[in-house]
This record gives sequence, structure tokens and C-alpha cells, in this order.
Amino acid sequence: MIPPHKTPVYLDYNATTPCDPEVVNEMLPYFSGNFGNAASLSSYHGFKAHQAVEKSRDRIAALLGAESSEIIFTSGATESNNLALRSVYSALSEQGNHIISSSIEHPAVLATLKDLEKQGVRVSLIPPLPNGSFDIEAMRALISPETILICVMYANNETGVINPIEEISAVARQHQILLMSDATQAIGKLPINLQKIPVDILTGSAHKIYGPKGVGLFYLRHRHGKKVIDIQPQITGGHGEQGMRGGTLNVTGIVGFGKAAELAAQELEQGLTTTARQRDRLENALLALGHIQVNGAGSQRLAHVSNLSFRHVDGGKLLKLLKNTLTISTGSACTSSSLSPSHVLTALGLSDELAQSTLRFSLGRDTTEEEIDFAIAEVRRVTKLIEDVSVDHPA
Repeated sequence: MIPPHKTPVYLDYNATTPCDPEVVNEMLPYFSGNFGNAASLSSYHGFKAHQAVEKSRDRIAALLGAESSEIIFTSGATESNNLALRSVYSALSEQGNHIISSSIEHPAVLATLKDLEKQGVRVSLIPPLPNGSFDIEAMRALISPETILICVMYANNETGVINPIEEISAVARQHQILLMSDATQAIGKLPINLQKIPVDILTGSAHKIYGPKGVGLFYLRHRHGKKVIDIQPQITGGHGEQGMRGGTLNVTGIVGFGKAAELAAQELEQGLTTTARQRDRLENALLALGHIQVNGAGSQRLAHVSNLSFRHVDGGKLLKLLKNTLTISTGSACTSSSLSPSHVLTALGLSDELAQSTLRFSLGRDTTEEEIDFAIAEVRRVTKLIEDVSVDHPA
């Protein structure tokens, strides 16, 4: 088969996405002509920058069904997660010290929770159900008068499994407990309406939705015109973003984020249909090879993600042979350099060996039918090559 004009073929859109050309075009003036500091409202250039930031805030709020005043800009989801978790404990430590979360959260959440344990937080991490989803009944059993926060990601970055956030939020609201959700992989991939789903804190990053790297969002719900909690800034030195974050705003990045959010809202419905069809075609063709399992099968998943484990195949050889033709992942981008098996997959019951023989394919808006055909052919070629070598040189 003739390779597509660009190889290796990029099928790792959960790790990051390219900036959309329309995003780049909207950002360009803010590198030079419109270079003002958004905090300098008394100057012409500063006010122009301020207007651009507020326009982006409006666009992102529209994508999420939020109020513009509830959107705070950060450097990315990792900062937002830190700001959220540390602020909740700082604000509510006199009420309790118990946080309920999932054992398969992103490392940005798990590492922060581990650090908070040193400060006196009691963390309960709930293992996933066999299909990869969140165990609501286990959560109910853990709730106590000391529980101050439930923290559950909207959709898993490795398996693509979508958690039942609406049901979780109903339980949290019933017990008057704050709910936080890392929605980094869900924003722009799923319809999210925070007017209908009472999540109190939500985080995300621009670079997952064809925006620039280095800019993220922190959503904080307002009730009756007031924030649900007081935020303790993690970056001090200035009164930016309603006093929640010091430092000069990344106006150029924020402008790109706003445009990316607008495009995501426009393309969401059609994008879901196209990527779901492509993902299913890829998945079904590879399952026909045998000895392959879909992690998260039987649960609701993001339309563009397929996490496949290859039984009886050397994972190291598999990745090495595919490296020059396919850009794919073995787990989250933040941990892919580690030799340890994915904490998500081992939590689902996979052996270390099987977890290390797992590939994550994540499709994007630029993925073509030709690239899907090529990916199928490449995986077939490589797995056959490994099998033939195993037959010729048995262990």
C-alpha cells in the first residue's frame, strides 16, 4: 500500500492537536501589532488586549454553557487542577479533610492529591468498574460528614471512557459536596452544558482542541452571584483573573483558545459522527486479527479513542516496528516515557505484560480515510511480522 503523503501518520490527538490555521490567523496580530498588556486598561493597547481576552472568555463560556465570569485563564489543565484541589482544601479544611476521587485520574490530579495527603488530607481513590467507568455505589459508601470534594474526570485520557458526571453531580449536590471534574479530554469532544450539569469546578487545556499550548481554563461556579469557594492563588504577585492568579495574561494564547472553542462548538456534532465511524472501522478491522481486546468496551466512550491490547505480542517490538509509520501512544502523554505499565490499565485488571502491549489510537478532525486504511495495513503487517519471527525463533 502506498503511504499517505505525510508519514508517520498522526493518530495521537489525545496527546495534543495541531493549531487550527484559523486559530493561528487570529493569534498573529497579538504577537506584534496588538501587543498590549491586558491589565493596563488605561492605555489604548492594554484595553485592546483586555477586549480580546474578554471575547475569548465569552467564546469558551458559550462552549461550556457557563457564565463568562466563571472562566479563569491559566497556563493549562495541570495548573488548573492544582489551583482547584489546593484551594478547596484551603477553603474548607475546617469543615473536613476528606476527598473522594478515582484511581485512574490523570497524574496531574493524582500527584496533587498525594501531596495534599502530606498536609492532612484523607484521600479515597475508587478503583474503576470492569468496563472502566466510575463506581458510583462505591462513592456513596465513602461519603462522610468530613467529605469536602468529589473529583472525577469527565472522560479518561487513555481508554476514552466517559464517566456518568450527571449522576455523580446529583449525588454530590444531594450531600452538599463540591464536585470537580478534569474535562481536558472531553471539552470540544462532547456536548457539555454546565447550566444543566451542576459541576462546581471544571478544568481543561487549549491544546487538546486545536488551540495553542500553554493556556488552560479553570471554571468556578457562581451561585447567587458568588463563587462557590474562595480561591487561594497558587501563583501570587498581582491581582489578575479576579485575584485568583498573579502574572501577566498570555493574551496571544487566550485569543487562540477562544477561537479554538468557537470552532469546536461549530464542528462538534459533525466531528462526532465522522470520527466515530472512522474509529469503529479501525477497531473492527484490527479486532478481526484476533488476540486483541478493546479496553473500555461495553461503556460509553469518546468517539475518537480506541485503546487496544494485543495478547501474545511483544509490546516493545510492536512499538518499535510502528514508530516510523504511525504516531500513536501507549498511555497518557505525561507518562509515555516511563517504563512502568499504565496505572489506568492495571487498575482495569490487565497484567503488566498486557498493559505494555497496548496501543491508544486517538483520531482527529484532520484524520482521513486513507490514513485509517494505512493504519490498519501497518498494524496487520507488523503483527504478522512479529508472529512470523516468533514461529521461526520460539522462546
